[in-house]
Amino acid sequence: MARYKEASCRLCRREGTKLYLKGDRCYSEKCAFVRKGYPPGAHGQGRQKISEYGLQLREKQKARRIYGVLEKQFRRYFKEADRRKGVTGETLLQILESRLDNMVYRMGLARSRTDARQLIRHGHYSVNGRKVDIPSYLTKPGDVIAVREKSRNNSFFKEMAEWGEAQGTVEWLEVDRENMSGTVLRLPSREELDVPIAEHLIVELYSR
Repeated sequence: MARYKEASCRLCRREGTKLYLKGDRCYSEKCAFVRKGYPPGAHGQGRQKISEYGLQLREKQKARRIYGVLEKQFRRYFKEADRRKGVTGETLLQILESRLDNMVYRMGLARSRTDARQLIRHGHYSVNGRKVDIPSYLTKPGDVIAVREKSRNNSFFKEMAEWGEAQGTVEWLEVDRENMSGTVLRLPSREELDVPIAEHLIVELYSR
């Protein structure tokens, strides 16, 4: 599958906010957005007038980049959210949050969603006792996500368990640090999500 392979920090600068794509680096002084908080390119520091469509587009791009989703896949998620009952924008974010790579990140078993995707592809995690190596796998309430038995002795995951404990746990997940596992209790409400996304602009964009 095609993936963005250029500098991740350019994406944060392009969207005008931290997307936390590089784990610990995003919290340090090395963060490119801290050093250069303007869009990349020769005209990045110039004044730019953004149209209504431009604002909607940027919001959609921001959501895609935070969750690491390609355009075609993102559109499919939106269609599914629009089909379900409830507020379309909030449902869209719930679908994105239910991706396995995001859940692994939220559990504190990876420093970023990008790291989580790579670890999942390498077969380090299971869902309900079965190995799953598809980062886009959509979890549901009641699912148990865990580091596979043969991977738990790896020093990396032991460090991750300690790092995740320091980060804390979100309310819609129950995490067992000792066994490196977590249970999806429910889908999060919009108020519980810390992502800087104005989802109503995304809905307006796809409703044009």
